[in-house]
This record gives sequence, structure tokens and C-alpha cells, in this order.
Amino acid sequence: MWSSPLIWIAIAIALFWAVGAYNRLVRLRSAVVQAFGSLDAHLIRWLAMLGEFDAAQVTAGVLDREAHSTLQGSTTQLTASLAVARARPLQGDAVAALSAACAVLDAVWLNLQPGGDTDDAIRKMAPWRARWDELHKHNEQAAQLFNEAVLQYNAAIRQFPAALVAWVFGFTPARALSIAREGNS
Repeated sequence: MWSSPLIWIAIAIALFWAVGAYNRLVRLRSAVVQAFGSLDAHLIRWLAMLGEFDAAQVTAGVLDREAHSTLQGSTTQLTASLAVARARPLQGDAVAALSAACAVLDAVWLNLQPGGDTDDAIRKMAPWRARWDELHKHNEQAAQLFNEAVLQYNAAIRQFPAALVAWVFGFTPARALSIAREGNS
């Protein structure tokens, strides 16, 4: 029975197919990680802008203690979540924590009202809000690219033959990232 050439041909085809499916899944996983790297760079710019804003507001004494603490706490949460997601961008829990941290920071920023004269406060906040909006737009675009890579990877590991290879190697579905504002979702 084992000497039949048809059996050896079938085994060779199955082996080559499995290697090809594995390579495709690894390429798709790599694309997700690469897309996260781009998103990571944008989020770092966002955090840098928040650091500049915080330093400028503390120096000027514009933010009250509660607003300052809230902003620092949400920035720290985003920094910690980003560090975990950077190490494991294909893990759903890490990406979910990053999504939550982005949502918290967005809510804190939108509710941030510096003290003092209203017109003066609005005028002083205008350049910061413009930078925030610009960086947020870049973050959303980078997140969209990450989510597209995640969708392609998840679709590939759900297809029947590749699902077997994914199961054997422990490849699990990735999770999409949501950093869109509540009004824009």
C-alpha cells in the first residue's frame, strides 16, 4: 500500500499545501504587526503632543489640579496599554485595552476646559485643539490600515483548509482597534 506512487503524490501535495498555507498566514500576521508599527508611531506623536500640552499648561497655571490629574491619568493609561499592545498586537485583550485607553483619553480631552476668562481660554486652546484634531485624524487612518490587515488575517484563518493550519500552530483571530470619536463612529 505505501509503495503506491499516488499515495506519495497525495502526501507531497498535502505537505506543500500546508507549507504554503502556513507561509501565507505568517505573511498576514506580519502585515498586522507592520500596520501596528505605523499606528504605534502615530500614537507616540499623540502622546508627545499631550506631554507638550501638559507642560505648557502647568507652566502657565491654566489647568486646575483635577483636570491636570485626569489628563495625566488617561495619558498614563494609554502609555501602558500601548506598551502591552506593542508587545502583542495580535492579542485581542491587548488591543481592546488600547481601544479603551484611546476612548478615555479622547473623552478627557473633549471635556478639558482650561480655567480663566472664557474667550482667552478658547483662544489659548485653539492651536492645541487643531493639533489634536490633526493627530487624531492621522491615528484614525493608521488604525484603519491596521484594521484592514486584521480583517484579512482573520478571514484567512477562518477559511477551511487554512483553519486547520491555524489551529495546529495556535493562530487565533486578532481584534480590530477602535479610536474613532463617539460622534464619528
